[in-house]
Amino acid sequence: MIRITDDIALDESEIQETFIRASGPGGQNVNKVSSAVQLRFDARRSPALSDPVAVRLMRLAGSKLTQDGVIVITAQRFRDQARNRADALERLVALIQEALPPPTPRRATRPTLASKKKRLEGKAKRSGVKALRGGVKLD
Repeated sequence: MIRITDDIALDESEIQETFIRASGPGGQNVNKVSSAVQLRFDARRSPALSDPVAVRLMRLAGSKLTQDGVIVITAQRFRDQARNRADALERLVALIQEALPPPTPRRATRPTLASKKKRLEGKAKRSGVKALRGGVKLD
């Protein structure tokens, strides 16, 4: 079980890991060892997440989300597989934790009198500048 919060835990069977060859530095070793990790998590079908949390998670995932609702995280920051696995898992947990709290609703506010006056003064000034751009009148 992977702990997200005290209430939410993901089963390890929900996460699929595939190991791929990493790009970047590593010398000759980079061509022989599959040290990068591609972590896949199906947010839409996860029983651990409620529907609103899953929707927020998919919205937060952005380009990491496939059309099937699977979040794909690729970790290749480190040269060894174990650290890349831990990094990918940490990034998934952080993403889920960010999606957990519901967004605060916007409270409608009215502009202050000072801000209204400032806006109208700016408009009047701009209007005056544009009025002076008129053509030259010859008598």
